Formats: sequence, structure tokens, C-alpha cells
Amino acid sequence: MEFYLDVPIRDDSLEKLNIGDRVYLNGVIYTARDSAHKRMIDALDEGRKLPFDIVGSVIYYVGPTPARPGNVIGSAGPTTSYRMDKYTPRLLDLGLKGMIGKGNRSDEVIKSIVKNKAVYFAATGGVGALISKCIVKSEVIAFEELGPEAIRRLEVKNFPVIVVIDTNGKNLYEEGVKKYKIA
Repeated sequence: MEFYLDVPIRDDSLEKLNIGDRVYLNGVIYTARDSAHKRMIDALDEGRKLPFDIVGSVIYYVGPTPARPGNVIGSAGPTTSYRMDKYTPRLLDLGLKGMIGKGNRSDEVIKSIVKNKAVYFAATGGVGALISKCIVKSEVIAFEELGPEAIRRLEVKNFPVIVVIDTNGKNLYEEGVKKYKIA
């Protein structure tokens, strides 16, 4: 099925999503990769605030290339997600509702997704230049010194993703293999 979803997420709209659903995100999402995740967790450990309101937010695991003249952002393809797994459960417990990346997640992350009624989305790797066309505004809001790994606030319009792990813990990567596995 196809859904249009406003972000940040302020309701129970994720519960109607199932693995394989195509979703088009509209609103504000944030970028963060492993270095930024570590800094966010360090900030929390030190009693400091995160650089954005995590409640209802979606984090896109991406390190975009520099924008060409006249463009908002450069190529913005997804990063492999497992590198954020050690940080993710804590952020989900604080209200993170979605993550966008590519590749499998750990059992601990999947359990936390279910516990917190969140969703893991995949963006298609290899089409970062096309995905970037759905980003209408980009601004660095934290850790500028990290370059491509800085945290950015992105305004997106019809940003295409696929539900890979739903609020019930179903996993498209596992179900897809089962569906097409030859006995």
C-alpha cells in the first residue's frame, strides 16, 4: 500500500503501516550518522539537551555530498544502519519514531522498535541524487565540524521510503527471503 505521512509524527499513524508499504514523508526529518549519534548520547549522559526535539522525529542515516550551485543539497543516499544500533534503543525510548537507512538492524533495535511503536524505513541505495530532489530545504543545526556527518534539519516533500520493520517487529528482509527461498 501507499501512504503519505507528515513528520514529525504526532499520532498513532505508524501502527497502520506494514512491511513493504511505500511511504512518502512530508515535513521535517533530521540527519545523523554514527559520529553524531555518539555525540548525542554523550550529551544525554552529561545531562545536556539534544540539538532537536526527538519526540515524534525521524532520523535519516545519511552523509550528503556538498550541494551543487542552485541545489539545496548534494546526493543524499542512505547509510548502512547497523552502525547506529548501539545508540538507537535509547533514542527510541526518548520518543524517536522513525529511522531511515539501509540494511538489517539488531535484535535489540527491533525489540525497541516494537516497545516504542516506531518504524524502520529503507531508502533505496544508489539513487541518492534522485532522493535529494525531495529535499526542499537543508540546514546544519549541530556538529558542523563533522562535515557530511553534521546533524541537518531537512524539509522534505514526498520523500520515498519503504517500511522494512513495522511496529509489530515484522521484518521485510526476513519475510522477503522466506517468500522467495527455494526449498
